[in-house]
Amino acid sequence: MEKCINHPDRETSFSCMKHSIYMCEECVRCRDPEIYCKFRSACPIWHVFKEKRREERSLRDDNRAV
Repeated sequence: MEKCINHPDRETSFSCMKHSIYMCEECVRCRDPEIYCKFRSACPIWHVFKEKRREERSLRDDNRAV
Protein backbone atom coordinates (compact mmCIF):
# COMPACT_ATOMS: atom_id res chain seq x y z
CA MET A 1 0.00 0.00 0.00
CA GLU A 2 1.04 3.57 -0.67
CA LYS A 3 0.65 6.73 1.42
CA CYS A 4 -1.88 9.53 0.89
CA ILE A 5 -0.39 12.65 -0.70
CA ASN A 6 -2.06 14.85 1.95
CA HIS A 7 -1.85 12.49 4.93
CA PRO A 8 1.47 10.60 4.84
CA ASP A 9 0.47 8.65 7.95
CA ARG A 10 -2.45 6.98 6.09
CA GLU A 11 -2.11 4.02 3.77
CA THR A 12 -4.39 3.87 0.75
CA SER A 13 -4.98 2.03 -2.48
CA PHE A 14 -6.72 4.93 -4.29
CA SER A 15 -4.29 5.78 -7.07
CA CYS A 16 -4.53 8.55 -9.66
CA MET A 17 -2.81 7.16 -12.72
CA LYS A 18 -2.84 10.54 -14.51
CA HIS A 19 -1.00 12.42 -11.74
CA SER A 20 0.78 9.41 -10.19
CA ILE A 21 -0.49 10.18 -6.68
CA TYR A 22 -2.39 8.33 -3.95
CA MET A 23 -5.28 9.67 -1.86
CA CYS A 24 -7.02 8.38 1.27
CA GLU A 25 -10.82 8.13 1.50
CA GLU A 26 -11.05 11.58 3.07
CA CYS A 27 -9.09 13.23 0.24
CA VAL A 28 -10.31 11.18 -2.68
CA ARG A 29 -11.55 13.45 -5.46
CA CYS A 30 -10.79 13.97 -9.10
CA ARG A 31 -8.27 16.79 -9.52
CA ASP A 32 -9.35 17.61 -13.08
CA PRO A 33 -13.02 16.62 -13.44
CA GLU A 34 -13.55 18.91 -16.46
CA ILE A 35 -10.39 17.89 -18.34
CA TYR A 36 -10.11 14.72 -20.44
CA CYS A 37 -8.44 11.76 -18.75
CA LYS A 38 -7.70 8.56 -20.65
CA PHE A 39 -7.82 6.59 -17.39
CA ARG A 40 -11.24 7.86 -16.24
CA SER A 41 -13.36 4.87 -17.29
CA ALA A 42 -11.29 2.59 -15.03
CA CYS A 43 -10.46 5.13 -12.31
CA PRO A 44 -11.68 4.24 -8.80
CA ILE A 45 -11.07 7.86 -7.68
CA TRP A 46 -13.41 9.14 -10.39
CA HIS A 47 -16.13 6.67 -9.40
CA VAL A 48 -15.89 7.56 -5.69
CA PHE A 49 -15.79 11.29 -6.53
CA LYS A 50 -18.81 10.95 -8.81
CA GLU A 51 -20.79 9.10 -6.13
CA LYS A 52 -19.93 11.69 -3.45
CA ARG A 53 -20.98 14.48 -5.82
CA ARG A 54 -24.27 12.69 -6.54
CA GLU A 55 -24.98 12.30 -2.80
CA GLU A 56 -24.23 16.00 -2.16
CA ARG A 57 -26.62 17.04 -4.93
CA SER A 58 -29.30 14.77 -3.54
CA LEU A 59 -28.92 16.28 -0.06
CA ARG A 60 -29.11 19.81 -1.48
CA ASP A 61 -32.23 18.93 -3.46
CA ASP A 62 -33.82 17.37 -0.35
CA ASN A 63 -33.06 20.49 1.68
CA ARG A 64 -34.60 22.74 -0.98
CA ALA A 65 -37.78 20.67 -0.99
CA VAL A 66 -38.28 21.21 2.76
